[in-house]
Amino acid sequence: MTDPMSDTSGLISPALVDLHLAPEDKSEALRALAQRLVAEGRVTDLDGFLADIAAREAQAPTGMGDGIGIPHCRSAHVTRPSLAFGRSVRGVDFDAPDGRPADLVFMIAAPAGADDTHLQILAALARRLMDPAFTGALREAESPRAVAALVNGEEAPAAVPASAAAAPAGSESAVSESAAAGGLRLVAVTSCPTGIAHTYMAAKALELAAARAGARIDVETQGSAGTTPLPPEAIAAADAVILAHDVEVRDRARFAGKPTVDVGVKAAVNRPDELIAEATRLVAETGSGARAAAPAAATGGRTGEHWAQRLRKYLMTGVSYMIPFVAAGGLLIALAFAIGGYQIASAPSVLGHFDWTSSHSWAAMLFQTGKTSFGFLVPVLSGYIAWAIADRAALAAGIAGGAVSVAVGAGFLGGIVSGLAAGFLVLWMVRWNVPKAVRGIMPVVVIPLLSVAAVGFLMFVLVGSPIASAMNGLTDWLNGLSGSNAILLGVLLGAMMAFDMGGPLNKVAYTFAAGALTTAGSAPDAGSLKVMAAVMAAGMTPPLGMALATVVRRRLFTAEERENGKAAWVLGASFITEGAIPFAAADPLRVIPANILGSMTAGGLVMAFGSTLRAPHGGIWVLPLIGSPFLYLVAVVAGTVVTTAAVVLLKGMRKPAGPEAPDSVATGAELVGA
Repeated sequence: MTDPMSDTSGLISPALVDLHLAPEDKSEALRALAQRLVAEGRVTDLDGFLADIAAREAQAPTGMGDGIGIPHCRSAHVTRPSLAFGRSVRGVDFDAPDGRPADLVFMIAAPAGADDTHLQILAALARRLMDPAFTGALREAESPRAVAALVNGEEAPAAVPASAAAAPAGSESAVSESAAAGGLRLVAVTSCPTGIAHTYMAAKALELAAARAGARIDVETQGSAGTTPLPPEAIAAADAVILAHDVEVRDRARFAGKPTVDVGVKAAVNRPDELIAEATRLVAETGSGARAAAPAAATGGRTGEHWAQRLRKYLMTGVSYMIPFVAAGGLLIALAFAIGGYQIASAPSVLGHFDWTSSHSWAAMLFQTGKTSFGFLVPVLSGYIAWAIADRAALAAGIAGGAVSVAVGAGFLGGIVSGLAAGFLVLWMVRWNVPKAVRGIMPVVVIPLLSVAAVGFLMFVLVGSPIASAMNGLTDWLNGLSGSNAILLGVLLGAMMAFDMGGPLNKVAYTFAAGALTTAGSAPDAGSLKVMAAVMAAGMTPPLGMALATVVRRRLFTAEERENGKAAWVLGASFITEGAIPFAAADPLRVIPANILGSMTAGGLVMAFGSTLRAPHGGIWVLPLIGSPFLYLVAVVAGTVVTTAAVVLLKGMRKPAGPEAPDSVATGAELVGA
C-alpha cells in the first residue's frame, strides 16, 4: 500500500511555511498562520476560519507535548485540505500535557465536506508527527521549500527508511522485527471528536510503543478518513485490547471477554508505553483474551473512572440519540400550531383524508408526524443507554423496555431505568461461558430473548407503576408552576447551566429539561416547555456575556481572550455554553460567578415571562418557534448584560491584562503575518 502523502501535490507550499514565527501568544500564532492560508486562497474568510479554530481549541488543548502543537478544524471557509507550518524559537503555549511550549506548529485546515482521499492525506500527516526523525528534520530544515518537500512526501528524513514512512497502521512493517510471532498480540481502536489528528497520532504512537515492547498490534482508526474494521481473526487472536477514544467506540461488543485498557485518546498520544505495559499486566493477571473473563474495563467504563462519571456517560449517550427525535417532533408540532392553530391537535387522522389544497390538512399532517416522532423518544433514550453499557447486544432489550415504559405511563424516568437495567443485564449475559456450539446464536437469539423478557417483566410487574406515579407527579408539578415557584426553578436551572458550562451540573439541568419535553404532549403552554426555554436562555448567556465584555472593556482581556470573544458570539447565539470555557479556565474565580449571575437572571425572567420552547436546541435559529419570542430575547439580553457587568466589575478589581489598543491602530495580532 502506498503512502497517502505521496499522492498529494501541494498540501503545503513554501508560502505556507513560517520559519521565524514570533507571536506574543497562541492567538497571534493562529492568526499569523491563518493569514498565510488566506493569502494562498486556501481560506476564504479569515475571521470565520479563526472562529472555527477557536471553537475546536475550546473543546480540548491541541498541544501534543514534545514541542508540537496541532491546531486544526473542519471549516466551511476552507477551499482545500491544507497545512500551514510555523517554527518558533521562543515556543507557543498550546497547553501541552508536558508543559513544553510548541516550537513546531502545524495548522491543519480541512474543508467541511472533504472527501476521503484528502482526509487520508491529513491522517497520514498526523501519523508522521509521531515520528521523531520527521519532526527532527523539520527542526533542522533551512528553508520553507525543504519543509514543504518533507511534508508533501517529496523528500524522506534521512534517518527513516522510505518503507517505514509509507507503512499504514496495522501493517507488519509498522512494527519492529523484534515483535516475534510468539509475542504479545494486541488490537486497538482510536477515535477523537474531529477525527483528523489525535485519532491517527494515537494509532502511530501505539504502533511505535508496541514495537519497542516487542509486541504485535493492529489498530483500527475510527476517524474522518474512513474506517477499516479490524479483521475478526486479529481480534480472535488478540491477548488484550486498547481503546483510546473520546467518542463511543463503534461495535464494541467485538471485544467482549478480553482484557481491555480503556482511556482517552490523548493518553495514547502522550503515554503509549504505559498503555502497552498496562495491557501486558492485565494479560498476566487474567490470562490471554481467549480465556479472560472480561475485566472491569469491558463494562463500558474506563480504567480508573468513577462510577458516577460512567453513569453520566451512559445517560448522556441516550440523551444525545434522543435529541434528534425531540427536535424533529417538537418543531413539526410547533409548525403545525403556527399553520392550523392549537385546535389542530384534535384533527382526525390525515390517512385517507388529506386535501392537497387545504392548509388545515398540511397542519394536521405536520402535527401527527411530529407526535409520532415524539413516540420514539423514550424507546430511543432507553435503547441507547443500554447500548452505551453493553453495545449492540443490548439494543433490543433497551428499546423494548422503553416501549413498555411508554405503555405503562412511566415516561422518560422509566426509560432511564429500563435502559440501565437492560444494559447491565446484557453485559452480564455476554460474559457467560457457554459451549462453542451455542456461541453463534447468543447475540441473535438467546440474549435478545432472555433480556427482552426480563426487562418486560421488570417494567410491567415491578417498577412500572411506581415510576408512572412519579412521572404523573412531575407532570402535574411542572404544569402547575406559577409565580415565585416558577421563577425560583428558572433561577436554579440557570445557575446549574452556568456553573460548569457543559459539565455534570450543566448536563443534569439540560437532561431534565429535554426529558421533561416528553411530558408536554400537545399543550401549547405546558410547564415543561417553559423549563426548556429557561434552560436554553441560561445556556446562551455565558458566552454572549463574555463576548460583550471583550468589546466593552478590551483592556481587561488578553489578545487571545479577545480573539475567543469573536467566536463566543456565534457559539452563544447557537446555545453552545462551552464557548465560555476558555474565559473560565483563565480566570475561574471571576468568570464563573459572573456567568452564574447572568444565567440566573435569564432563566428566572424566561419563567416569569412564560416563554415556551419545543425544540431542545438551536439558539436564535429557532426563535420563530419560541412562545413570546420578544420577551425571550429580553431575558437573554438582560442575562448577557448582567454577566458582562459582573465580569467587568470583578476583573476591574485587579490589574488589567494589557493596554487597550485604539480602534485606529492595529494590534500585534493583526500585524503578525501581514
